[in-house]
Amino acid sequence: MNFLVLSTFLFSLFELVLLQNSDREITIYNKCSFTTWVGIQGPGNPGNGGFKLDSESRQTIFVNPTWTGTIWPRTDCGEDMDCATGGCGPHEECNGASGTPPMTVAEFSMQTDGSNDTYSVSMTNGFNIPVLIDPYGPLNCERAGGCIMNPNDACPMEFAIQRARITVGCKTGCLVYNNNRECCRGVFSNQEACRSTIASRLFKASCPRAIAHEFDDSNTFTCNGASYVVQFC
Repeated sequence: MNFLVLSTFLFSLFELVLLQNSDREITIYNKCSFTTWVGIQGPGNPGNGGFKLDSESRQTIFVNPTWTGTIWPRTDCGEDMDCATGGCGPHEECNGASGTPPMTVAEFSMQTDGSNDTYSVSMTNGFNIPVLIDPYGPLNCERAGGCIMNPNDACPMEFAIQRARITVGCKTGCLVYNNNRECCRGVFSNQEACRSTIASRLFKASCPRAIAHEFDDSNTFTCNGASYVVQFC
């Protein structure tokens, strides 16, 4: 092996070691025309579990290289942090608490097989605003989520969360009816028996690159060595 080949090999190996041992970067960008509050849940409590994000603002968090966690928007929060959607308690920081549905969720599992990350946008907890995951760095990594229509505009009244007569969130059938069929429990807890419902069909039609129901695995993406932007709206 000549010196050039050996040097190239060692440099590539060094880069791989750095990647596997370096914190990963996730930037949350609020493209909405209104203020949102970010909710974060996962090891290390990045960003103290959440923060306020004004319109057209962004903030970057750093997570460990094998981080598994979720990021979601909280909307219409008052001074006491009583939010219309996604609320996690009376504080701006969630500090490990999960959000209250409905909410659109960005999901991450870093280096699940030793190299590739998996990521997705899920509506299994309902929908509040569009969420998009945009990987950057490596080539050929795909965006997850995003919407071509706003599900809130067509959300049935029975499923709707409203503020001032405006729908700001859309629940799942499980949240509304809490039965085995809608929640894919019991005899319905498999891919064959767990069928799409009114809400999941609306979510899939509006946001075709997001996960619309429990066994919808068509929109889980992988990427190697990326940084990520999670965009609201």
